[in-house]
Amino acid sequence: MPRIEPLKEIDISPSAHIVFDQHTAAYNSRITNMKATLGHSLLAFEVYMMWYPLYNEVKKILGERLAYLYAYSISYASNCPLCSTYFRKIIIDAGETPEKLKLSAHEQKVLDFGSAIAKQQGNISSPVYNDVAEIYTKEEMVVLIAFAGQMIATNIFNNVVETEIDEYLASYLPVTKSIWKDAR
Repeated sequence: MPRIEPLKEIDISPSAHIVFDQHTAAYNSRITNMKATLGHSLLAFEVYMMWYPLYNEVKKILGERLAYLYAYSISYASNCPLCSTYFRKIIIDAGETPEKLKLSAHEQKVLDFGSAIAKQQGNISSPVYNDVAEIYTKEEMVVLIAFAGQMIATNIFNNVVETEIDEYLASYLPVTKSIWKDAR
């Protein structure tokens, strides 16, 4: 049960309808539980939706596959069930298994960088930072770091609010093992 319920269709103001319609048209996306919750404050909604143009820049830098894997590594390290599941869907729909990714050394460094930012609240070691900074320009590094911060902000919002995982994501939740299977 979320701490703040998403706006229901009947509760959406005319101005929120306009903002939601503009967003869905601009990004070919849906109004998810998170977005409907952010809709309680249109300013908050607009700030968080700046994730999309920043993510587009990350895709230009990393390429589409590495961009969504980078976002997944940050969300997973932030322990955000909603965002992790969202990126699991993208990974699975692309034909891969999130738990069995085949990564190049370069890709692993980028994912380690994203994970470290999330796990260490940005206080990452120089070797982890340098592994990525050797590959990308200062401008690209700023974009990658800013995106990690935006992704973490999204993870925090969803974790604090306890945003329910949208129905369309339910089949992408990771399979869990029973703790009782081998316990006798």
